[in-house]
Order: sequence, then structure tokens, then C-alpha cells
Amino acid sequence: MASNYAHEQQSSHDSYHEKGQTSTTVAVLDERRRAALAEIDNAPFSWFHVKVCVVASVGFFTDAYDIFAINIAAIMLGYVYGHTSNQLSTNQSLGVKVATPVGNLVGQVLFGWLADILGRKRMYGVELMIMIVATFGQALAGEAPAINILGVIIVWRFIMGVGIGGDYPLSAIISSEFAATRSRGRLMTAVFAAQGWGQFAAALVGIIVVEAYKDSILSAPFPCVVPVDHTWRLLIGLGCVPGVIALYFRLTIPETPRFTMDIERNVAQATADIDNVLTNGKSVFDEDAPVQRVKAPKATRADFRAYFGQWKNLKVLIGTSYSWFALDIAFYGLGLNSSIILTAINFGNPTVAKSTALYVYENLYNICVGNLILSVAGLIPGYWVSFLFIDSWGRKPIQLMGFSVLTILFIIMGFAYDKLNSTNSGRSAFVFLYCLTNFFQNFGPNTTTFVVPGEAFPTRYRSTAHGISAASGKLGAVIAQVGFSQLVNIGGTNKFVKHIMEIFALFMLTGIFSTLLIPETKQRSLEDISNEEQDGYIQGVPGATS
Repeated sequence: MASNYAHEQQSSHDSYHEKGQTSTTVAVLDERRRAALAEIDNAPFSWFHVKVCVVASVGFFTDAYDIFAINIAAIMLGYVYGHTSNQLSTNQSLGVKVATPVGNLVGQVLFGWLADILGRKRMYGVELMIMIVATFGQALAGEAPAINILGVIIVWRFIMGVGIGGDYPLSAIISSEFAATRSRGRLMTAVFAAQGWGQFAAALVGIIVVEAYKDSILSAPFPCVVPVDHTWRLLIGLGCVPGVIALYFRLTIPETPRFTMDIERNVAQATADIDNVLTNGKSVFDEDAPVQRVKAPKATRADFRAYFGQWKNLKVLIGTSYSWFALDIAFYGLGLNSSIILTAINFGNPTVAKSTALYVYENLYNICVGNLILSVAGLIPGYWVSFLFIDSWGRKPIQLMGFSVLTILFIIMGFAYDKLNSTNSGRSAFVFLYCLTNFFQNFGPNTTTFVVPGEAFPTRYRSTAHGISAASGKLGAVIAQVGFSQLVNIGGTNKFVKHIMEIFALFMLTGIFSTLLIPETKQRSLEDISNEEQDGYIQGVPGATS
């Protein structure tokens, strides 16, 4: 009896001792996690950060090139495959332009979710391979008795759009999770700013291929089908070149320590990764090392509902999603139709007869130059002014200012459209205002709607929430494109453009109110912004397995 009592006392003592050890281990791991995160947040800017920025930027350069090259290519396709007045019909033009944003929407939600489930590294590069194959497929598209070439192009552009869509959450989250707190906004903005150079490159390559085929176009019978067919295929096909160059680097980029720590729940490996990544830019995985999966908040449907069921978290997702939606109504409504708008105000229109080869050459050349001017005058400067101010002034003030100024600009462009379009000086003023809208889209909500969703949510939902926000934007792009194509010719060719500008003004106004829902994220750690308590984040240690 005494022996049993002594045994029970010893067991009780051992159990208490084990609990004490476990509690100490959990506290140590919790502290170790916070120290590791602080090491990332306070890391000096290094060559590894430059590598992350360049590798992610090349993807966005390719994205923008592929999306906006169709703006020029659609005019070329009209000469080759348009059966009415040597231009694509309304629905044909809509199809080739809207296919990519629809694909974007699918890719953003799908890859955003997969990156939170399978890992950022495992998915990074897959989306680029999809883009490369689909871009190449468009350039080689052909026609057959049972297949319309425009249908083939639309399918390929949808597939390409899925790949481009996947790039948004992946590049945003990877650059966000590797960045130091003080420079995170600038790093993410530098990645996103590659969009401007992609649009610039699309216009520049357009000028080069049109000039390269100038003699062939001028010597061909109107509408110069054969040489123009070459130009659009080169313009689109060259878009896969930067993607091919970046592919290897994307496939070899290390997993983010935050994913390893908070989703794989392997604190020891994440700590080792931080030391390796910050010193030599590589992650080393020891297959023989014991793996200790800590107990921590895990992504499940119930946890998702619990987290976003709180208004303080849900309002941020609503704010990031609607702000992106409102912005993309105007951004893609203008960006995918800048050639139409330039034509509507007779900016750079050829003066020769429409049924001549010279008209074809001049029209294509002027449209490329017009798009180049818009890129240089508004798009690119806007990104880099954002770069200068985003970590000092902050994301929220820039977004509020951008939506406010855009509301005013679109009101002027809409209500004064007829007066501006009546004289040469007025048309020049309209182009200036158009460039200003491009500038304040990028020094404004176009940049911040990309940055904030990559910061404002916990690691286990960060990529998913960014994908949802970005997909909301692309829904706006689809609505803008469908609406633009159906409305623009009401009352005559391009007669409804002024009212479209007024509609854009209304959406910019609503963006001001949705911006009020988002937090200011500058100079704050990702964990602080996530609205989750970090003390005691690690809740237990189930044990080590080898």
C-alpha cells in the first residue's frame, strides 16, 4: 500500500515536472520566434533583398507587357482579321482584351490560396511557366476551317491571365515577408513599379517592329495583311523573353521564414533559414535534423471564419478589396483602351487616305508613340514618386490623396470633354490631363492597393487575402472593359467617352470611403498589423519527430 502511494506521488511529481519543462520549452520557442521575426524586421538592406526585388520585378514587367501589348496588337489584328472596316468588331475586341483580366481573377484566387497551403516557394515559378507557354501559344496561333484564330488567341490569353494573376499574390507576399520593416513599402513598390516599364516596353517594341516592317507595309497592298500579321506576332511573342530569363531565379528562391515558422510551424528550421538567407541568400535544409512542429494558430475554415468574423479584420479585407475594385475600373478602363481614346480626340491621327498602305503604317506608328508618351509622362513617374514617399508619408494618405485628385481629374475630363476636344490646344490639354490621371493612379491607389493587402493580414491568410483583394480589382477591370466596349459608341463612334470619364469619377469618389477602412501599415511589423496577440502565439509542443 505504501509502495503504491509512493509510486503515485512519484508519478505526480514527474507529471508536474514534465508540465513545467513543456511550459518552459513553449516560452523559449515563443521568444525564439519573436526574436527571429525581429531579426528579419531589423535586417540591413542587402544583396539578397536586391535579388528578391529584381526576380519579382521581372515578373511584373512581363505581366504588364503581356496585358497592355494587346492594346496595340488589337489594332494590328483588326487589319489582318477584322472583316468590318479593317478593325475588330466590338465583341472581338472585347474578347481579346477581357480574356486576360478574367484569367487574372482566377489565377489570383487560386495561387493566393495555394501559396498559403503549399508554400510560396513551391508555387513561385509555376505561374511564370504558364505565362511563358501561353504567350508563345498566342504568337503561334493559327486558323483552320473549324477554328477561328481570334477564339484561339482568347483561350491562350485567358490561360496567360491565370499565370499573371498568380504572380500578384506570390510576388507581393515574398517581397513583403523578406523585407525589413523600415524599407518594406519601398521594396514592394519597386517590384510593382516594373509594371510601368512593362507598359513602356510594349509601346517601344511596337514602334521597333512597325519600323522594322515599314518597307514591307508600304509595299504591300492595303490593308497590308502579311507584314502586319508578322508585327503583332512579334509584339506578343517577345513578351515571353524576360519571363524565360527570370524562371531559374524564381525556382531557386528560398521559402520565406514566416511561412516555415507560422504555417509549417517549424521554428527551428525558420530560425536557421533566417541566418542563412540574410548572410548568403540561400536556405539549407538538413534532412536528418529533428522536426518539431509547434502548436500555433492554423488555417482552417473555422479559424478563417473566426478571424474574419471580427469586424476589425473583416473591414480591412473589405477596404483592400473594394479600393482595388474601384481603382481598376478606371485603370484598366483607360489602360486597355488608350488607343481608342487617343483616336477619339484625333491625337496623332494620320492625314492620308484611309485605304492606303501609308495610312496603315502611320496609324500603327502613331498609336505606339501615343502609348509610349502616356507611359513616360504619367505611369512611370507616378510609381517612383510613390517609391520616395510610401515609407515616410504612408500608404493611407497616398491612397486618399490619389482617389481625391482622380475624382477631380475625371470630373474635368468628362464634363469639359467637348470643349477640350474642339481645338488643338484643348486636345493637348486633354492628353495632359490624361497623363495626370496616369500619374495619380500610380502615385496613389494603384500602388497602395498592391502593397497594403501584402502586409495587413496574418501569415496563414496573407496570400489568400491578397489574392481576394487583387481578384476584386480584376473584377473591376472586367466590368470596366465590358462596360467600355458596350457604351463607348452610344450616339456615334466614341461619342460616349465623356460619360465614361464621369462614371470613372464616381468610382474614384467611392474609393475615398473604402480607404477609410484600411489601417496605416508604415513602419509596423507584419505581426503587429495582423491584429493578433503575439505573446503566447505558440501554444504548445506536441513532441519531436525524426
